[in-house]
Amino acid sequence: MEKRVIEVLEKVRPMLQRDGGDVKFVSVSEDGVVKVELQGACAGCPGAQMTLKAGIERVLKEEIPEVKEVIGV
Repeated sequence: MEKRVIEVLEKVRPMLQRDGGDVKFVSVSEDGVVKVELQGACAGCPGAQMTLKAGIERVLKEEIPEVKEVIGV
């Protein structure tokens, strides 16, 4: 599943980079919890949780049904 998660993150990455941010894959557990690190402008942005849940998590869940949650580290 790790390879699939990374591929989907590559699709999301340009959206974040347009605003000066980025996302780095950290890990995925067997129970479907994905850990990512928001970088650049996203790291300190007040809307980071919204980006994480409404953006990254939503897309990952749509493309990979096994993903249960995305957590920022």
